Amino acid sequence: MFQCPICERNSSIPLGGASVLPQNLHLAFEVEVAGYMSKMVNNSDVVCDHCIDGGNGPAVMFCCTCHQFLCKVAYEYHRTGRHHSKHNVVGLDQEGARQLRTIMKPRDPYCSQPNHEDNELIAYCETCSMLVCCDCTTATHKSHTMKEISTVAKNHQMEITGARENAKEVVTKLTGAMFENKRNVLQVEVSKQTASQAINQAFETLQQTLEEREKTLLSGLEAISLSKITALTLQKENFEKMVEDISHYTDMACQILQTHTDYEIVALGGLIATELQAILKRVQTTALIPNQHSNITVSVQTDDFIRQLLTLGNWLELYPSPSSSTWITTSVARVGTKYHVTVQSKTSKGEEYPHGGVEVKGEMRSKTHNGAVVYGEVEDHRDGTYTISLTPQTAGPHQLLISMDSQHIQNSPNHLDVRPKHDYNTLCNAQQVIQCSRPTCVAIHDNGDIYVGSGFNCIYVFDQSGQLKNTIGSNGIGDGQFTYPSGISIKGDVLYVADLANHWVLKMTSSGKFLHRFGQNGSGRGQFLSPFGVIIDSTNKLIVADKDNHRIQIFNESGGWLLTIDGKGSGNHSFESPQGLALDSQGNIHVAAQGSNIIKVFTKEGVYVRMYGGDPKGPSGITIDDEGYSLVSVRDGNCLSIYDPEGNKIHTVGNLKNPYGTAVDPRDGSVFIVNYGANTVLKYCV
Repeated sequence: MFQCPICERNSSIPLGGASVLPQNLHLAFEVEVAGYMSKMVNNSDVVCDHCIDGGNGPAVMFCCTCHQFLCKVAYEYHRTGRHHSKHNVVGLDQEGARQLRTIMKPRDPYCSQPNHEDNELIAYCETCSMLVCCDCTTATHKSHTMKEISTVAKNHQMEITGARENAKEVVTKLTGAMFENKRNVLQVEVSKQTASQAINQAFETLQQTLEEREKTLLSGLEAISLSKITALTLQKENFEKMVEDISHYTDMACQILQTHTDYEIVALGGLIATELQAILKRVQTTALIPNQHSNITVSVQTDDFIRQLLTLGNWLELYPSPSSSTWITTSVARVGTKYHVTVQSKTSKGEEYPHGGVEVKGEMRSKTHNGAVVYGEVEDHRDGTYTISLTPQTAGPHQLLISMDSQHIQNSPNHLDVRPKHDYNTLCNAQQVIQCSRPTCVAIHDNGDIYVGSGFNCIYVFDQSGQLKNTIGSNGIGDGQFTYPSGISIKGDVLYVADLANHWVLKMTSSGKFLHRFGQNGSGRGQFLSPFGVIIDSTNKLIVADKDNHRIQIFNESGGWLLTIDGKGSGNHSFESPQGLALDSQGNIHVAAQGSNIIKVFTKEGVYVRMYGGDPKGPSGITIDDEGYSLVSVRDGNCLSIYDPEGNKIHTVGNLKNPYGTAVDPRDGSVFIVNYGANTVLKYCV
């Protein structure tokens, strides 16, 4: 081991010894300068480096350019020679030594190979990663890759500069980490004080409760003992009264018998005997044992209580971990529309943390408008979840950053595409017309493919340009066959198709592979009578408009029945012939009830919320965009009615022919309308 003189770190000597270590040119130059200065100051007879035999006398000057001591003759040659006239030369004295320290510059290094000691290093061998001289390039390094020293130096300079910049960034991050570390240390102290206060308060409360319980038990003991003593005292007084009465009448009897005449005995004896007999009878009916036990027993079961006290309190080590916490949101927002993010705090083990109180922050940072930042409002639900609401002000790419206790949570920052607000007033002429025989319904895949249900017993798949790329299904009642596909919904690689004539729902892959089906003709749970619209919610539940049963049925993704919203009731819950279905951002179900000429809104639990629409009549299809606008195809009115999130109609697109299903492309907001009467699907760009 040795200590590096530059970085002062201990390092191991490599195999081959110190000679294989890279040469420290700066240190070598410093040693060289110190040697020259020592000779200039301390030695009067310094040999001339220019003369072969030193016959022209000792050196009197030193050339800072050639690094040579010069005698008088050599100095004159240097001074008048064409190649050396501009060299810096100093005298051999204290002043010369001082000048030497500031004037002298390192010479280009020389080759260390045998017989090459006088050759300057002129190239860099990339094969061997070393500097070489001219002779080396034609000898031992003849077939190697060579580069100019200046080029290699420039590359190294760029690497060093880049490394320095990276180091600055790392230092900045480390400084921030150190600050957060220091902040956490302070926070630990604050948390410690808070926890200490909680512990003290808990045990003070416990102590007060114990003292109050002690007072209650002692007070009860006092009352019990007083009651016993009072009862025993009254019994004792009764005994004393009976003894006193017996003594009184027995004394009277003795006196009469001894001193009174027969006449007096006859007159008083009967009375005395009656009283004595009454007293004796009273004694016979009186319990002559204490009416109260002398023992007072109390039961204070302390063992279980002490065991509970020994385990009282618990350290919540599984505090929320930002790296494990997750969020639920979409990757698209609209200018001026409030955007919501739900954060679920989790422990480092990935378990949901069921408590609130964590510092959660959210911000939306523009990538194009000088980094404009929108800060979010945070609602703590006190169950480990938090809702962050942000309203973007500018369109374009943004970063969404969510932090918990000043640390980014998982997947933060995340990309967010903020789009301009929809202007449906410009929706008038279709930008694309897709020819399709008897179209009934439409859905848009995440990749932009357009799925169209057809009365010709199949699903047509078109690409974004409107070219047919696939046909799914055929006429029949077998697996993967249709009789009249009336509603479709697609999510990822899963496609659901409602078959109106076969009274069932099919589950397929997006490429058309049959998975399974459920339902049959009927009115029971899980049965259908002309199912029409079908949609998939965020939890993969399937919602089906059971048209001729006048109800909505909800199923799990395997087709298991979960809930029915019955429209055959009265009042707000009644509706007839539901066809189109849509979900808003809160998960509410919007039902286009074609037979009731109205749109009704229910929660996912089936609770009525509100209604809107009704003019013109005959709503058949409905979809809702990411701003909450409802686009309703109206069959009887041959138009598309557009409603704002409050249910107010803001625009109408006319000149349609018997429109059915509608859909919105989640990527760019384009609107698709099934124009059944014209055998077309129309695309409108917003």
